[in-house]
Amino acid sequence: MEAFDLIRPTTIDDAIRAAQRDRSRFIAGGTDLMQLMKDNVESPLHVIDVEGVLDDHVTLNDQGLRIGALARMSDVAAHAEVVRGYPVIAQALLASASPQLRNMATIGGNLLQRTRCGYFRDTGFPCNKRVKGSGCPAIGGENRLLAILGGSDTCIATHASDLAVALVALDAMVELRHADGATRTVALVAFHREPGATPHLETVLQPGELITAITVPAHPLARRSAYLKVRDRASFEFALVSAAVALDIDGQLIREARIALGGVGTKPWRAQAAETALRGTPATGEKFRRAAEIALQGARPATQNAFKVTLAQRAIVRALHSVA
Repeated sequence: MEAFDLIRPTTIDDAIRAAQRDRSRFIAGGTDLMQLMKDNVESPLHVIDVEGVLDDHVTLNDQGLRIGALARMSDVAAHAEVVRGYPVIAQALLASASPQLRNMATIGGNLLQRTRCGYFRDTGFPCNKRVKGSGCPAIGGENRLLAILGGSDTCIATHASDLAVALVALDAMVELRHADGATRTVALVAFHREPGATPHLETVLQPGELITAITVPAHPLARRSAYLKVRDRASFEFALVSAAVALDIDGQLIREARIALGGVGTKPWRAQAAETALRGTPATGEKFRRAAEIALQGARPATQNAFKVTLAQRAIVRALHSVA
């Protein structure tokens, strides 16, 4: 790890101003950034500690759910109103990391965690995410865990967050604050970028911009939601595939549906065509299987991960049955 300056601002504006310097990074729980720094994947000169500066509250009202960026994963997962009204969020959080890490990791940081692709995390290999134009050995190498949706000729690294998949399924928004005091709100489904020709650009964040909160609109389908994670071992493991689903059902008829996938995409993957296929149809296994097929259309498996197509389809069907 390289030497760095640790800056402890007392206000949000001070934190954002401090981050305008070259090679600056924000830190809160630090569960991802510190490991990246130890491995020399990232080497910021200025680390800005936002502990005590950002909001860590979880609030609900008629408009929906608001989660401060500094809220701990464990606190949100255990929040009674989240468990009752947004079970897919609580389930995704409890399927993430370990209890110790969930006690430290923040919601804002979780959305910004970087890929677990082994080539990205090992500086002995080239990686287009680390050094633009250096190459992607994963495409023809060890790629069993990597993406089959949203990849490009420059990168097939999988997005790691479970929480982001659940939030994307519920139309979550991200509140952002800039150095000039300006704020903006971005749909989470548009917050993360597909790699295209610029895999080193992972989000739409502007330099020095800071996540301040995540909001989830109130909707009847949020209560009938679930997160299913399929992985190689039962705990402290990233998803081979995951499915976040939600249904609004009137009798046997589906009024609205939400499906998002993890473990298969270069970003949290919203399956909107599959949702459209379910809308206005009976909640039956046949309809679920057809929606699952649609969700994986366009998948481009690499040499070792074609099994993810079938696995993801089965995860969707099982998750839909569980909420229907």
